[in-house]
Amino acid sequence: MADLYALDFDGVLCDSCGESSLSAVKAAKVRWPGLFDGVDSVIEDWIVDQMHILRPVVETGYENLLLVRLLLEIRMPSIRKSSVSEGLTVEGILENWSKIKPVIMEDWSENRDALVDLFGKVRDEWMDKDLTTWIGANRFYPGIPDALKFASSRIYIVTTKQSRFADALLRELAGVTIPPDRIYGLGTGPKVEVLKQLQKKPELQGMTLHFVEDRLATLKNVIKEPELDGWNLYLALVAKVDQLEQVTGDTTLRKRGKKQQAFLGFSSFNSQTSVES
Repeated sequence: MADLYALDFDGVLCDSCGESSLSAVKAAKVRWPGLFDGVDSVIEDWIVDQMHILRPVVETGYENLLLVRLLLEIRMPSIRKSSVSEGLTVEGILENWSKIKPVIMEDWSENRDALVDLFGKVRDEWMDKDLTTWIGANRFYPGIPDALKFASSRIYIVTTKQSRFADALLRELAGVTIPPDRIYGLGTGPKVEVLKQLQKKPELQGMTLHFVEDRLATLKNVIKEPELDGWNLYLALVAKVDQLEQVTGDTTLRKRGKKQQAFLGFSSFNSQTSVES
């Protein structure tokens, strides 16, 4: 029986945290220029470092802008406008992002669509001006390009990233071309609905279905849908280099770059899997 793999992009195929963090800082300077008066490179570097830690809470790219501003308010009390930033820590954001996000959106009078458009525009401008640097701020996890090139299974990309960016990285960085009708990006609907669409396609009937995702919350949403019981689910596991050093005792990993993340593999996931929320 043939296999179909629906793959998330960021955190499963590609480590784009560096690019998305830098793009978010660029976009935040456009959206809130006055807040960056007096912000030096030390503070910007600190923000980017914290963004690597906060990557697991990001579902859609525009949220990176919100995180940049929130981190700025944490670091610089004089510019605080939100009701949640006082006393807030990075750990607190990790634990409560779903509750924090609507509060700061209201406190800052922000509009989701406007932030999505701005984030995409900033990325487009960066690509147009310096494609090489934009591409270089991303990296595919080891072995992923070859796995995609030589896959005998049917591959679909299901991501909240805007499709044009996923396609550009696949072509320019991985050397892989995936037909546009197999890339479901931002604007194509929630991942749960995309999976429902895929399993109903006549040409995909009878295939064994696999979905690989790096966000636990997304997999839990799939499990809640009885209609999607036919999907085999996998949680992608990624760790930062310093975490791997602690586990393996191999301190040579840091030589590859202190912010680099390493792809560990997939863990089969279902309603009985014991994983902390």
